[in-house]
This record gives sequence, structure tokens and C-alpha cells, in this order.
Amino acid sequence: MQYALYYWTGIQGRGEFVRLALEDAGADYVDMARVHGDAVMQPFLDGHSEGTQPFAPPFLKAGRQVIAQVAAILDFLGPTLDLVPQAASRRMQALQLQLTIADLVAEVHDTHHPITTSKYYEDQKTEAKARATAMRGERLPKFLGYFEQVLKANGGRHPLREHSYVDLSLFQMLSGLDYMFPCRMQALWPTLPLLRALKDRVEQRPNIATYLASERRLAFNTNGIFRHYPELDSER
Repeated sequence: MQYALYYWTGIQGRGEFVRLALEDAGADYVDMARVHGDAVMQPFLDGHSEGTQPFAPPFLKAGRQVIAQVAAILDFLGPTLDLVPQAASRRMQALQLQLTIADLVAEVHDTHHPITTSKYYEDQKTEAKARATAMRGERLPKFLGYFEQVLKANGGRHPLREHSYVDLSLFQMLSGLDYMFPCRMQALWPTLPLLRALKDRVEQRPNIATYLASERRLAFNTNGIFRHYPELDSER
């Protein structure tokens, strides 16, 4: 099957979590907005296209189905792309972990937009600085420490004891945090050896390495979820 991925041009954003799964599996897909422009998504968002109306991108079209929300898309793709164990209990565990990643992604975004997404970062810098202090000091150690424990409990290499879409999503999250908080992550890495090793292994997977070296992999920038503002970073 050829999949159609819909996400904004110019940023990695949440669409990158889906894109990494498609790339890792060597799936046949079209990045629709990059080919046709962002306007190609509007009929779906307005409810004028076949399939369930999504609230926002990313969403995936597979045949007549339209699936929105990163975790739901990955849960749908996982069995077909061999990126999740077949057992129902393990598939549920993968979804649970992916939703926890989604929680962290939401908090990361709200670090630089703590009041509202309708205002620029420059309009809420004071509040963002306070939010970033809490993120660096409290939330990152809590979330990342949890995922380190999950890896340890499952043999140290994979959250589900075998490669899955969760590995890919953890790689993306860690890569984004490295860009966003380089000083803080440098201080945290010694406490997260299993996560650091997982990130390195995913980066070296053949299809992922090819993708990361291609033009399809956009660079992190200050329009996406993971934004580097030096004033929001610190070792503590």
C-alpha cells in the first residue's frame, strides 16, 4: 500500500514521528504537503474529504481510511510495518509508551509557548523562562528517568525487548531535546546511559542513516516543537 502523509511543510514537528516509522520500514509513502503545498490538507481539516475528519495534522491516508494523532497512526502502522510486537498486550504497552512521549512533547512545546500558541515567543519570554526552569529541573529528569527505567526493565536495549516504533520516537524526542537544551542534556546524559545508547543505535540503522543524510530530513529550527533559545537553556 502507498500511504499519504499530511503535515506542515518547513518543520519536522509531530509529523516526524510518523515519518521516521515510514522511513525505517522502507514504506511507500508520499509526503503530500511537500509535494502539493500545505493547502492540500485543508479539505480534510474542513471535513470535505473522504474519511474521518482530523482536528489537525499529522494525519495519514491509507486507502479510504484517514487516521490522525501520532500515537493512533503509529498503532495503526505498527503491525503492517513490523514495528510493534504482535501480542495484544505488547501492542498496548507500545501505545502507552507512545502516549507518554506525546505528553512530554506537549510539555516541551509549552515551554516556549506557555501562555498561548497564538502569540509569538517574544510576547511571552518572561513566562517561558520560568517554564523552562521547571522543565529542565523537574520535568525532564522525571520523564527521561522513567524511560531509562523502562529500558532497564526490558533488557537495556529496547523498551519492548525488540525494535519498535517506540525506539524511533524516543530517538526523535532525544534528538530534539539535544537541539533545544544542549547544556541541560549534556549534564543529564551521564544519568541516562541506556537512552544514549538507544539513540546512537537508531541513528545507525541503515534506512534511518540514509534518511538523516537526505534532503527529506529537515533541520530543527525555531518554528517547530523543539526550539533552541539560549536564554532558556542551562546545565541545571
